[in-house]
Amino acid sequence: MKASTSKQDELGKGASTRAVHGGAERDKGFHAMTTPIVQTATYTFRDTAAVIEFLDKKVYGGELDREEYARYGNPSVWSLERRIANLEGAEDAVVYPSGMSAATSLFLTVLRPGTHIVMTDDCYRRTRQFCETTLKKFGIDTSIVPMGDSRALEAAIVPRKTRFIFTETPTNPYLRVADLRHLAELGKAHRAMTLLDTTFATPVNLRPLEFGIDFVMHSATKYFGGHNDVLAGVIAGEAGRIKALKDARGIFGNVIDPHQAFLVERGLKTLAVRVRHQNESALKVAQFLENHPKIDRVYYPGLESHPDYAIAKAQMSGFGGVVSFEVAGDIKATSDFIDRLRIPYIAPSLGGAESLIEQPAYFSYYDLSSEERGAIGIKDNLARFALGIEDADDIISDLDASLNQVPAQSAARQV
Repeated sequence: MKASTSKQDELGKGASTRAVHGGAERDKGFHAMTTPIVQTATYTFRDTAAVIEFLDKKVYGGELDREEYARYGNPSVWSLERRIANLEGAEDAVVYPSGMSAATSLFLTVLRPGTHIVMTDDCYRRTRQFCETTLKKFGIDTSIVPMGDSRALEAAIVPRKTRFIFTETPTNPYLRVADLRHLAELGKAHRAMTLLDTTFATPVNLRPLEFGIDFVMHSATKYFGGHNDVLAGVIAGEAGRIKALKDARGIFGNVIDPHQAFLVERGLKTLAVRVRHQNESALKVAQFLENHPKIDRVYYPGLESHPDYAIAKAQMSGFGGVVSFEVAGDIKATSDFIDRLRIPYIAPSLGGAESLIEQPAYFSYYDLSSEERGAIGIKDNLARFALGIEDADDIISDLDASLNQVPAQSAARQV
């Protein structure tokens, strides 16, 4: 199967042009404008000679333009992988049925008993859970370090044992931003691979491979799909490393359905348009919230008050479509505020056309007490707003109307 192609580079290097044309075959099957959905589990051969020709290439090396069985590949999937690789500036990409499938497959493929991972504490909870529990069963250790503490990060690296340095940018829910050049240099100095989850950024705002990062990962469910109607995950990087992941995928069996691939590829075409709009709306919302008397604190890397503003400004072309903030009140005042909102849906995802809002104390950390949540930095009054593509002024009016009803006694500043 053909890896990422640069044939479309002559059409332009802008994010919108890449999103529509980059990595795509100009002449598609049946003269279709869109990539056809090849809904098959089995592929046929015209005769034995064709079988032998195929196997010679597969076993001894050569460029394949077909497969024998859908667990190993599908034309709809290959098309999506080429497009994502082009967007990321990667040699190749591999897609999976979900973001968690992408992360777990990478770790299980690359890591061996006795190896070690260093990851930051502001990473997705389920990823941390997998590393600290499932990988531990296989003799693989994980060290969790505070996000933004470069000294702690380097100190946690175990010579000849640490295989991965892993973080997200921006992180969830506090939108911390890693210094990618420093991260890449640290990995190379200690012979550890670097993995960055940039689901919140997208390649429209940030392309980590250009900073020397080894792997970039996305939950393609979010901005890539863009419509809250598909699950998918992706990892992009150097061709040889991605081939190893594709080979392992054929063994693990965690393949993406061709219709899923079609939906994500369709979403990619409007990625740059949607993300730029969400960038603009999120900055307006963040600025509004920062000046509202019923808000304690706002977390958004496009604000000068954010601890990583300087890093984000230097690395990113946009600051993303997620804004986290603390309502000036307790857990009930916060949930009441959310319940009064008319535009966003209450839901735990992000990146789609519809705005979504959640209260992490309930959605991600309901099984912990208020004290236990506080100990890991999750306040009861924290809300995470993932902006869709609605008009920013309408979103702000909705937020303002609900915030103005937060009781004055609840609006006392929390210490």
